[in-house]
Amino acid sequence: MAQIEQLLKYQTEDSKLLRIEREAASSEERKNYSQAKSFLTKAPEKLEAMEAKAVEMSAILNKLVKKYEEIAETLKDFENLDELVEGGADISFYKKNATQITERLKSIKSEINALVKSVKEADEEYKSFKKKTLDVQEQYKVSSAAYAEYKKVKLAEMDGVKKELEKLAKDINPEVLKRYEMKRSERIFPIICGVENDRCSKCGMELSLVGKEKIAGGEVTECENCHRFLYKK
Repeated sequence: MAQIEQLLKYQTEDSKLLRIEREAASSEERKNYSQAKSFLTKAPEKLEAMEAKAVEMSAILNKLVKKYEEIAETLKDFENLDELVEGGADISFYKKNATQITERLKSIKSEINALVKSVKEADEEYKSFKKKTLDVQEQYKVSSAAYAEYKKVKLAEMDGVKKELEKLAKDINPEVLKRYEMKRSERIFPIICGVENDRCSKCGMELSLVGKEKIAGGEVTECENCHRFLYKK
C-alpha cells in the first residue's frame, strides 16, 4: 500500500505541473507568438507563388497584346477597298473577312481587359500581403520577447514542482514510475484512481478475479479497460 500512497502523493504534485503546462500552452503570449511564427513560416512560399502567378499572367498578357497587334495589322489590307472594288473584286468577300477580323479583335480586346484587371488585382493582393508580412514581422519581435519572458516565469514554476517530484520518485519503484510516465505521455490523467464496489471509479470496468486479488494484496494494479493504476479506498 505504501507504493500506492507514494504514487498518490506523486500524482497530486504532478497535477500542479500539468496545470502549469496547460496554462502555458493556452496562454495569450504563446498564442500570439505561435500565430506570428506560423504566418511568417508560410509567407515566403506564398509571396513566391504570387510573384510566379503575376509573371505568368504578364507573359500571357504580352502574347495577347502581340496577337492583337498582328491581327490589327491585317486590317490595313482593307484600306484600299475602294480600289479593289473598282477593279472588279467581290466586295462581299472582303466585307466578310473584315467583319471576322473585327470580331476577333473585339474578343481578344475583351480577354486583354479581363487579364489587365486580374494583373492589377494580383498586384494589389501582393502589395497588401507584403505589407501584412512586414507588420507581422514587427509583431513577431514583440510577441517573441513577451513569450520568452512568460516562459521564464513558467519554467521557474515548473522547476520547483519537478524538484518535489524528484524527491517523491525516490520512494517509488522505477518500473512503476516508468509505467506512470508512459501513461502520462498518452494524456491519461488522473493516472491513479480508486476502486468502488470492485469497479474502476473512472471508467466503471469491473475488476477481474486476478485484479481483485492484486488490490487485496496491496499490489499496483491496472484497470483492464482504461489502464489507469487502481487502489482500494
